[in-house]
Amino acid sequence: MAAQRLEPHLVMADERGNIYDHPDLLMVCRRGAQWGLPRPDELMPLPEESELFLLPGRRAAGLDPQSGEIEIQEELAVAAFAAPAHTLSAHPAFKSDAHAPLLPLFAYGAVGFARGRFYVCARKVDADPRQQFRNIPRRRIEKCARDLLRDHPANRLIRHILDNCVARYDCPAARNFALGRFEAPLPTSRACNARCVGCISAQDKDSPLTVTPQCRLTFTPEAAEIVEVMQLHERRETGSPVYSFGQGCEGDPLINADLLAESVRLFRAGGGRGTVNCNTNASRPEAVARLAEAGLTSLRVSCNSAREALYQRYYRPVDYTFADVRASIREARARGIFVSLNLLFFPGVTDTEEELAALARLIGENGVSMVQWRNLNIDPEWYIRLISSGQGDQACAAPPSMGLAVFMKRLKKLCPWLRYGYFNPYLGDRAEISAPLPGQWIMPEPRARAFCSFH
Repeated sequence: MAAQRLEPHLVMADERGNIYDHPDLLMVCRRGAQWGLPRPDELMPLPEESELFLLPGRRAAGLDPQSGEIEIQEELAVAAFAAPAHTLSAHPAFKSDAHAPLLPLFAYGAVGFARGRFYVCARKVDADPRQQFRNIPRRRIEKCARDLLRDHPANRLIRHILDNCVARYDCPAARNFALGRFEAPLPTSRACNARCVGCISAQDKDSPLTVTPQCRLTFTPEAAEIVEVMQLHERRETGSPVYSFGQGCEGDPLINADLLAESVRLFRAGGGRGTVNCNTNASRPEAVARLAEAGLTSLRVSCNSAREALYQRYYRPVDYTFADVRASIREARARGIFVSLNLLFFPGVTDTEEELAALARLIGENGVSMVQWRNLNIDPEWYIRLISSGQGDQACAAPPSMGLAVFMKRLKKLCPWLRYGYFNPYLGDRAEISAPLPGQWIMPEPRARAFCSFH
């Protein structure tokens, strides 16, 4: 006997914050401008350590299964912020009031309720438990932080990571450093050469965002301070240490390429082992070359799109172009660096035919080894307005969405060497790379396909 199809009901909230499901209306999700029921292959129970958000000024929308009509409620819409290692595949459907406030920089996933639990449109893309803390008491993290501060009172970088990133922002990477496990953050740069619309550490004076989730680093650490953090982490994480330049509390690390190269060189010269990674906008190919020579293992390149026009509208680069990004990837791959794309996934924009072709070319032609499927943290309606050049979210302007699962499957078919995940992987000191060298890959001939956006 066939299993009954899962049909989650609409989740909404009253003005006091009480969350409940509608007895009759079904959950509706949104991909770009397209509304519809969630696909069966994208529903999963809401992961542990996720959060639910109330969306002010936005009225919940649900589907009447009898009439087939969308009904707008007086109650507020609700969204899910999925725990790390999960990528959202749809946004919640809602109708915004005329003066709805701009949503803060978080990711907003479609959520429903069925069979006694919440379900979210998302996919688990990494099995690594790196940012799971449910079984770790808060007092243990705080004690570890106090001990490190006591033992290293003169290191400003350690103090920043523990006093600022752990105590103020509860940063998962900083908490892991306090615990001596997985990946250590290495923030170094106060400045950036991009003006990302969704930057979480700094905004232009004319930005409509009045608050950012974090504040930017206020000093530039010395190489000795950086190396001390790396050596400390190596002693405590003896299995698979990862060290990462480029954190949410700083600008772009390649701005300080000389400092990074000196730090990596000193660390390696002292016998330092493990994966040294740089999270970056990849704007400076010559800086990437210097880091590779110093002993860098991996490079993670952030992008919201492989299409230059969309990239420009979100990143708003100051002194570089998308051609520099491609050149940096080629420079890294040619020098034996493992390159990942930090792909800021946005349902209904990323999972389209046009993006698939552009992304496959960026990956194949330049030698990318991995895609990290991250969520773009931004108000969904704001982003649609941004990338559609004033056309709003008219359905006629939106290409059909194939969905996250299909998009991942088809990209892997075009680039079969690709590794998928969410976190920077441990690769040893130097990675084994199966991605083709620049110039060795040819785009397979496309086949005609038809997609139904929603069921």
